[in-house]
Amino acid sequence: MAQYIMSLDQGTTGSRCIIFSLDGALKAAQSMEYPLFYPRPGWVEQDPYDILTSQLSVAKKAVETAEIEWSEIAALGITNQRETTILWDRKTGKPVSNAIVWQCRRTAEDCAKLKENGLEATIRQKTGLLCDPYFSATKIKWLLDNIEGLRQRAQRGEILFGTVDTWLIWNLSGGKIHATDYTNASRTMLFNIHTLSWDEELLRLFDIPPEILPTVQPSCSFFGMTDASVLGAALPISGVAGDQQAALFGQCCFEEGELKNTYGTGGFLLMNTGTSPVNASGGLLTTVACDVEGKVHYALEGSIFICGAVIQWIRDGLGLISSASESEEVAKVAPDNGGVYLVPAFVGLGAPYWDPYARGAIFGLTRSSNKHHIVRAAIESMAYQTYEVISAMESACGIKISSLKVDGGAAKNDLLLQFQSDILDIEVVRPYCFETTALGAAYLAGLATGLYKNTEEIRMLAQKSNIFRSNMSDVDRKKLIAGWHNAVHRTLNYDIYEKTD
Repeated sequence: MAQYIMSLDQGTTGSRCIIFSLDGALKAAQSMEYPLFYPRPGWVEQDPYDILTSQLSVAKKAVETAEIEWSEIAALGITNQRETTILWDRKTGKPVSNAIVWQCRRTAEDCAKLKENGLEATIRQKTGLLCDPYFSATKIKWLLDNIEGLRQRAQRGEILFGTVDTWLIWNLSGGKIHATDYTNASRTMLFNIHTLSWDEELLRLFDIPPEILPTVQPSCSFFGMTDASVLGAALPISGVAGDQQAALFGQCCFEEGELKNTYGTGGFLLMNTGTSPVNASGGLLTTVACDVEGKVHYALEGSIFICGAVIQWIRDGLGLISSASESEEVAKVAPDNGGVYLVPAFVGLGAPYWDPYARGAIFGLTRSSNKHHIVRAAIESMAYQTYEVISAMESACGIKISSLKVDGGAAKNDLLLQFQSDILDIEVVRPYCFETTALGAAYLAGLATGLYKNTEEIRMLAQKSNIFRSNMSDVDRKKLIAGWHNAVHRTLNYDIYEKTD
């Protein structure tokens, strides 16, 4: 009897597959990293085949590790890095170029022109998003404008567009299904979150042929079957959601006012705002959350472009640590940051600044500074950025947040979570299973296939959590936050590349 759910968790720097039993327990997990490419400053790309082959590989290895048969898997959920843009040939399935990653800033000038022409208000009203190169629309337009003959091919219906979920679904189904869900569509800057449909006015604005777009459907619904020759079995794809919305669902934030933060490659804080969208301000976004029992929910989101990726940078770029897991012990050697602040604005800054021209920097170095201070500053940068997003969210909603649920790879770091609690002066709650992104996709798949009756049944599966509580004085907290703000404001509008091109 089928008693497991497979969740494909396709991230920015690697692919994961986790197999859960129906009680939410982790049965097996496999992961694989793959490279990002940086052809120019601020540009970020991936090979779509790296995305696909790594995801297929870890799925097959997970089944082997779990020592189960494919027939024991009842449903398949997919969660993915959002906004990353792929165009491919409808007949051959071959990508027309590398994927343009969500972090890529190549269309910053295009977005600036749209703002100058007074179009951001229209974009924001329809999509809940700011006009920023982060989202898919200008990426699609850039590819259509810069690859010879591509726009004409797209207009003839020969080219398909997809975010990473769509690319995976297309390939997993053997090229039979071209679809996405509400959450991923809502991150393209082409999807009207009020009508839940592609917006004709926005398609004309960005000069994007509607023929390339996938069908959009609820996150918790049947998308189709996988091709057994591709994955290993014909499985129902029945839960699909962008990674941050999946994590919100996996953290059981089903009700209005519940929120979480994911420390992944980027950092993303989402608050469930119920069945009506809330107008965002202060650098926040309004987006679609996962549908809950037939009702579409919305969320406020604060996006941090570089979060856990800063640890990869001090590992690979600076060579200060040999592994990400080593960062906590190295940082603990320093009793405090020694006045050192690291602002990881490698691809600009997200909320609350939304400055694509900001660049990273390390401030406060003295002769007594050492690698321990820099590693600690890298860890603390994740907490400071989260603090700023939560402050903006509190201002926008007029509420005081008292508890924060956390997940993501960096949530393993006790030093980070204790510092996060200290800086916010609230409880920080880490679940027993912090693979909540994959768990959210599994829950959605389980609901759609009838493995779970309702969200209340899912909430009852939640296991014990670790809770971190603040023990920092108000004086120290204010001093540290002031130092962070001083450092951040020195990185803004650092547009030397744009001025010298």
